[in-house]
Amino acid sequence: MTTTGKDTLGTRSTLTVNGTDYAYYSLAKAAEKLGNIDKLPYTLKVLLENMLRFEDGGFTVDAKDAQAVVDWQKEAKSPAEIQYRPARVLMQDFTGVPAVVDLAAMRDGIKALGGNAEQINPQVPVHLVIDHSVMVDEFGTPQAFEHNVELEYQRNMERYEFLKWGSKAFDNFQVVPPGTGICHQVNLENIAKAVWSSKDADGQLVAYPDTCVGTDSHTTMINGLGVLGWGVGGIEAEAAMLGQPVSMLIPEVVGFKLSGKLAEGITATDLVLTCVQMLRHVGVVGSFVEFYGPGLKELSLADRATIANMAPEYGATCGYFPIDEKTLEYLELTGRSAQDIALTEAYAREQGFWRYDETTKDAIYTKTLELDISTVVPSLSGPKLPQQRVSMAELDEGFNRDLKEVFGVDDDGKRVDVDGSDQGFAHGDVAIAAITSCTNTSNPTVLIAAGLVARKARERGLQRKPWVKSSLAPGSQVVTDYLDKAGLSEDLNYLGFNLVGYGCTTCIGNSGPLPAPISKAINDHDIVAASVLSGNRNFEGRVSQDVRANYLASPPLVVAYALKGTVREDMYETPIGQGKDGEDVFLKDIWPTNAEVTDMVNSFVNREMFMSRYANVYDGDAQWRAIDVTGGATYQWRAGSTYVANPPYFDGMTMTPEPISDIIEAKTLALLGDSITTDHISPAGAIKEDSPAGEYLKNHQVSKADFNSYGSRRGNHEVMMRGTFANIRIKNEMADGKEGGYTKYNGQIMPIYDAAMRHKADGTPLVVIAGEQYGTGSSRDWAAKGTNLLGVRAVIVESYERIHRSNLVGMGVLPLQFGEGTDREILSLDGSESFTIKGVATLKPLQEVEVEMTRADGTQSTFQTICRIDTANEMEYFLNGGILQYVLRNLAKG
Repeated sequence: MTTTGKDTLGTRSTLTVNGTDYAYYSLAKAAEKLGNIDKLPYTLKVLLENMLRFEDGGFTVDAKDAQAVVDWQKEAKSPAEIQYRPARVLMQDFTGVPAVVDLAAMRDGIKALGGNAEQINPQVPVHLVIDHSVMVDEFGTPQAFEHNVELEYQRNMERYEFLKWGSKAFDNFQVVPPGTGICHQVNLENIAKAVWSSKDADGQLVAYPDTCVGTDSHTTMINGLGVLGWGVGGIEAEAAMLGQPVSMLIPEVVGFKLSGKLAEGITATDLVLTCVQMLRHVGVVGSFVEFYGPGLKELSLADRATIANMAPEYGATCGYFPIDEKTLEYLELTGRSAQDIALTEAYAREQGFWRYDETTKDAIYTKTLELDISTVVPSLSGPKLPQQRVSMAELDEGFNRDLKEVFGVDDDGKRVDVDGSDQGFAHGDVAIAAITSCTNTSNPTVLIAAGLVARKARERGLQRKPWVKSSLAPGSQVVTDYLDKAGLSEDLNYLGFNLVGYGCTTCIGNSGPLPAPISKAINDHDIVAASVLSGNRNFEGRVSQDVRANYLASPPLVVAYALKGTVREDMYETPIGQGKDGEDVFLKDIWPTNAEVTDMVNSFVNREMFMSRYANVYDGDAQWRAIDVTGGATYQWRAGSTYVANPPYFDGMTMTPEPISDIIEAKTLALLGDSITTDHISPAGAIKEDSPAGEYLKNHQVSKADFNSYGSRRGNHEVMMRGTFANIRIKNEMADGKEGGYTKYNGQIMPIYDAAMRHKADGTPLVVIAGEQYGTGSSRDWAAKGTNLLGVRAVIVESYERIHRSNLVGMGVLPLQFGEGTDREILSLDGSESFTIKGVATLKPLQEVEVEMTRADGTQSTFQTICRIDTANEMEYFLNGGILQYVLRNLAKG
């Protein structure tokens, strides 16, 4: 059932589609009272409709909020805060498990406050897709998929039992079992509708834009379908699930005009990497991006989804493509019902959500930029950030330069010995080549192209280099259906790109161990190995702990670099290998034409595949169906569990929050540089045996072989707080050059967790200090939860990435931003200082905050910061100790 408001503006109307009546909230009628909206960006029209539908007389939404959205056009920006309600919530299991843990804990908490456990229930549809747990343990063999799935269940059975309990205990909560696909691809191909409909309290069908928030930053992929969606932290998603609005400022909207057509041999991956670089240069953090222009008609829906997917990499809240004929064609291809497709077209045209043609004047945008997509060239991005685009023609020179300037290595050009091999290993050799990630595996064009490269290479007698760990992990079972039907799976298998699983795998760091001889050679000789993956993230320490130079690329280029085996040679001018006749084979000899790719896509990708694969999407395989769960409204926590534990957030909570105390003489836990990612703060990958988390697991009789990953253990706060700031590549400027999760306590270098616990025993509050773009990357709520549990009261940085700032507020951590002209370097901070912040309980959103600083020699001074609690709602969350505490108290009050 959908909730609707009071409709004081009188916009509720009726739309009839194929004989079915739908109520809807008319933007045309709103315009009669609020002003012309013809030039309002599409994304803001979605927000406007949301204000109209949920207007409740000012309790959360007022007619003035709708007016504020319309008035945005006056200056193409607005200071107004609105309360936005998405239609649904999307989750993956790494972030979904801790969210369900929190909901289970909230059921215990509300009972302790005298409420009813079943008050804690999703109020909107929630879909959780298990996609983050499969790892690439076995590769390059026909049995790799079955073996990896078997290990996945062995490692994660307790988590899966817990999620299956959740699917039975909570209303409006559905779980897509493991081995089905990646959440964003499943969302694109099956869950999303473009226009949603459900019955209101009076039993009438109401039509409204499909919108969602998700506990994964790449939720933005769905914007390619004309569905407004973006990533939020797990704690914010939980609040949305429980009926709380998402508090937000009306964003700036950047228009990105596309013209032209992709040239021969250029892929959507090349295009999106170019867009990422351009938008990062412009600066779009916190903004919506809308794509428009004549180039849109030259892009398939899958191409658009690829571009929308990487919005977190270009820094935007979302990258939106409006609804048009391509949307309807995709809905038809992927098996959506005729009525849903008809409703989408009728509603979009009626409400002004249908894409303008090229003769219509453009919408009003805060700023614009333009790209002629015919100028895009073959590209990769790396070695450390997605915005570090480099043309394929310049990659060899770029790596050779970075080897010295970025990695600090003087290369003598020699290959080192590898046990059991006579070919050796050297700087720039490709250790991992992975066709992975929803970014690209949702696009049949680039998957078919990869298969054709493999076919042509096989015909010429080429094989991947023996030191390359290769894998294929699609985001949907439909991918292997069309690859099989086209006969391309055989060619990919021949080169070692056997199916390893349906899930995120290498893109999120689940690349599995490298062959032991390769790993030993890398670590013994400090080799800067490379990976080439069709993913969206290449942060330090993310892909593999053994691989330092990581490059994002299209699936056909992944295959090509597996054949080449190195990033140190010109891919155009030098051969990719020698064929069976002994002659040199170049990339141009095995690269398919656009016509070849298009013909195969048209021949082998069809509606029946999607309908068949998604007919029983929630049933799962035999292992999932065999999981037997018991329990009622509350979860029976298992004593000693290292996967699922009752978190301490609600311990001793009272109906009235205690006043927030000032921060007195806080010490620095970490002093960090620029572009600190949520991977740095809360890694998802392997747990080192000698780390605090590893020691904890060993103390609980968990063997090293069963450690699994940090991501899989996010349901256990004891493991996760020990893993906070534990990334092996993080560089704390307090640690005297020691890389990894270390800091200084009373002059002694030790793990950050150990130091935090000593500070806690001393009664000393903590701060974290960093540079620009703090918290970039995944919407990882544990980056904020762990920060809170370590005793950090405030974070002071030069700038924040959107989601992590919100997560910090949601966990009761004060986000401060250095004032203009001030930063850690100008202040000459070294970590020995102490900081006092007064007036915390009376803070206002975005106010100036004075920080008192005392240096080790006793010298005192002050500097100015900005309170980055941005809205009044966020301030309420902060004063309650966090968003979950705020929601729980309100629900307990009834």
